Amino acid sequence: MPLTAAQMISGANTQLQAFAKDDPIDQFTSDRPLANWLIRNKKDSIFGNGVFNEKIRYTNDSNYQNYSGDDQVTYNRKKTTRLAPYQAYEAFDGFTLNETELANNGIILTDDRNAVMTEAEKIQIVNILTENRTTLKDGFQENWDIEVHMDGSTNPKAVPGLDALVSTTPAVGTVGGIDAAATPYWRNWADMGISTATAGNLIQRMETLWRKTIAYGKMGAPDFIPMGSEMYDALQADALKVMGRQITIGPSSSGGGVTLDPTTKELRFKNVLVVWDPTFDALDDLVGVIANPWKKRGYFLNSKTIKLRPVQGRWMISRTPPRVYDRHTHYFGVTAHYGLTMKKRNSNAVFSIA
Repeated sequence: MPLTAAQMISGANTQLQAFAKDDPIDQFTSDRPLANWLIRNKKDSIFGNGVFNEKIRYTNDSNYQNYSGDDQVTYNRKKTTRLAPYQAYEAFDGFTLNETELANNGIILTDDRNAVMTEAEKIQIVNILTENRTTLKDGFQENWDIEVHMDGSTNPKAVPGLDALVSTTPAVGTVGGIDAAATPYWRNWADMGISTATAGNLIQRMETLWRKTIAYGKMGAPDFIPMGSEMYDALQADALKVMGRQITIGPSSSGGGVTLDPTTKELRFKNVLVVWDPTFDALDDLVGVIANPWKKRGYFLNSKTIKLRPVQGRWMISRTPPRVYDRHTHYFGVTAHYGLTMKKRNSNAVFSIA
């Protein structure tokens, strides 16, 4: 027997709810490390009038004085904080199924409320929904991941991502409503075009940059280091130039010889895992020639200062709008409503090789 529209929507919702509550929220695949890091550290938030205000301390407003005996001292009224407003943004992806393609897949849709699905139809509807759900998930992840890397300048409805928050030109532009050109403390660190001609130079420059990220504000050290492929290879090569290797030979055996493996298990800096982010490389192919190619970049990022903030109750919501009266087409989608905020830019840095 055929199935009703309500039964199909129920099946689709089961599929989409699994998608919304598991994969895209907490289980981004490992080849999208920036998205995974943001998701892992996300915090549901309330955006009043579409805005979330980060509170930042920009001064101690100290009234420090020397005095002796009964000298008069003065007291001041402190003004040490200001607000950095960030906007919420929305994203959508969805698919449709019409009754013709359902019929072609052996699924007959009816308006009869008493209809009962056959076993074959149950299998078919699950198969077609699973396929659409999988591609919906993968497509959303791919495009959202790209969006949170970029600066948002090409689309006013897209969130300003990593390239805006941790800028290669940190004294240019407005971030969180604060003009970086007029506000020296509101600038991330940047060291672009580092030469790799001299052994150890890249590591030394990264050491200097790291110290700058931990110099102010007691936010601790960066905890995430994503890189493009050329930067990753350059750092690994620089490390091998200045470090020795030791081969340990165990107890002799009748077979003789040793196993030689020239690879490294992982790459770390200050004991923080260095991660190759494939999206860096994909962005170069997407945006073309730019001053600082993504393949050559690396970042020191601090999760205490950068937050993905889903709007409370509006993160990865499944959508099944009703069929319009003059079309036998059914709609299924997902929406996300969120902001990316930064409360301390000088705890983060970007660097690149020449």
